[in-house]
Amino acid sequence: MEIISGVPDMTKEQKTRKDSGISTIWGATIDRTCPLGEYPRPQMVRRDWICLNGPWEYAVTGIDEPMPETADGFILVPFSFETALGGVEKPFPPDRKLHYRRSFPAPETGSSNRILLNFEAVDWKCEIFINGTMAGSHEGGYLPFSIDITDLSRPGVNVLVVSVTDPSDTHWQQRGKQRLHPSGIWYTPTSGIWQTVWMETVPKDYVEGLRMTPLSGANGVRIEVSSASGLDVRARIYEGGHPAASAVFKSNEPFDILLESPRLWSPADPFLYDVEIDLVSGQDTIDSVTSYFGIRSVSFAKGSSGRNMLLLNGSPVFLNGPLDQGYWPESGLTPPCDAAMEFDIRRMKELGFNAIRKHIKIEPRRWYYHADRIGILVIQDMVSGGRDMTTRRRVRLSRLPGHLVRDNNGRTHSLAWRSDPASREGYENELGGMLSHLHNSPAIIVWCPFNEAWGQYDSKRIYEKVRETDPSRAVDHASGWIDQGCGDFLSRHTYIKELKRPPDCDKRAYLISEYGGYNCILTDNLWRDDDTSGYKYFPTTGMLMDAYEELLKGQVLPLIEYGLCGTIYTQLSDVEIETNGIYTYDRKVLKFDAMRMRSLHAMLDDAFRKQNNQGQGQLST
Repeated sequence: MEIISGVPDMTKEQKTRKDSGISTIWGATIDRTCPLGEYPRPQMVRRDWICLNGPWEYAVTGIDEPMPETADGFILVPFSFETALGGVEKPFPPDRKLHYRRSFPAPETGSSNRILLNFEAVDWKCEIFINGTMAGSHEGGYLPFSIDITDLSRPGVNVLVVSVTDPSDTHWQQRGKQRLHPSGIWYTPTSGIWQTVWMETVPKDYVEGLRMTPLSGANGVRIEVSSASGLDVRARIYEGGHPAASAVFKSNEPFDILLESPRLWSPADPFLYDVEIDLVSGQDTIDSVTSYFGIRSVSFAKGSSGRNMLLLNGSPVFLNGPLDQGYWPESGLTPPCDAAMEFDIRRMKELGFNAIRKHIKIEPRRWYYHADRIGILVIQDMVSGGRDMTTRRRVRLSRLPGHLVRDNNGRTHSLAWRSDPASREGYENELGGMLSHLHNSPAIIVWCPFNEAWGQYDSKRIYEKVRETDPSRAVDHASGWIDQGCGDFLSRHTYIKELKRPPDCDKRAYLISEYGGYNCILTDNLWRDDDTSGYKYFPTTGMLMDAYEELLKGQVLPLIEYGLCGTIYTQLSDVEIETNGIYTYDRKVLKFDAMRMRSLHAMLDDAFRKQNNQGQGQLST
């Protein structure tokens, strides 16, 4: 990898400024010349690449104005405009335009190679200019995109400008919990570049995409390599460094590779196969990438309670994990460093959790890489947009057994801010983009298109679309409400009130996809000391731990007999003024007793296994 420093270093004042509020242990130790400098695409790796993270010039102008010659200052990419690590830490109005600028030397391309400029995520709408000419544009805040800049580049120094607008919550786009005026469960917006920017050189014919799916019998993998020319592909698979299989097949066509006695991926054994992919023409290798995959199956069967149970590799699995919103005090949606992402996943597994619900956020690709190799099951939410289409009456009616509150008519479209066809098209395009973008991660076993009716519409059709696109995973079509009677789960959110048995008339797998939210305020680790938000409060960590034990033993454990297949506790860490985290927002304090928490989680798992006869004895498909 090559690191390019294309703009002057940050001033001494900017280097030594004290981040406002609290910070994680990683915030003060990041490499400010190239933060988050690890290779950003672990499942399609090329050896030669250039990281463009680091200090960039920035300017804020009117929404129709270009980048001025004189910048307002420097911003540390990939941290957003609003964050302390970005170095600006100001609100960004929706009627303004944010410009970034830096220079870079054009990489050597040879006679036929191409230069790809890659953005892992920019929120929300951006235009990219190379040497004053527009190279491309993109709309959507959470997915990566690439632009071929070969024809606009020149020998020597080149100038890159990225111009961004972000309407935040004044528009219907997918934005999650970002609000211009954050409060309660709504957080500071993330505007502009918020994930890694990088370049790579590729041949004229190159591996454009790589899709890997475990075979339904968990005895191999289906590989599809996309390329413009339809050249041959040579694939070599390795198990622990030793050759396991190889094949030659056509690009743009799926090909099944069987493995002898495959080692299955699970949280207990997160084994990953390595794979080398060559695009070949005759005896010549045109392009090469390396990757990895895991083999596992996700299915359902009827359990001893008479309702469906979730199976991993043919055995019942109890999903037990925290809700994870992926926010950081000094850097918002952007993790401060690679180690911080790994910390969250590893610590949750050490506490006895086997799952994480990634809540209305798409993480950097390296987060999923860590989940894959550490071994944690992931429920992946789609990012919410539009607005809440519920009323109290509609929510109450939706909870009545057998009562269906429909979400596929003009009124609900209007309530959800989905009347505009562009709103629906934008959501469905980005949903499809997420399914494709994260398809290769073995850790992800559940997709969740809608959360608590935020922008929810036509969810039965959306469920069927997700199921058709990816039959290899489960689907929680509407987490919390408004349930349309479809999908793989009866998915409930319960705070304050006692957890309830599922209705006998619904035989879907029963998932409590949010609960708990217990609060304990630690004053030295608060985002703000003048406001907090949460559900049930406890004055000490000891009382918090006792209440958690009572919740699991008194309410969760009895429901296993009635077919409960998982629980998602709110939440992994405090977030801004929310103080209901397992960890404080700065990740410096674990509020719970680790040994007691592990013991309680083991208790749930043991009870679940006994209920289902140590795995399979009481199951019928």
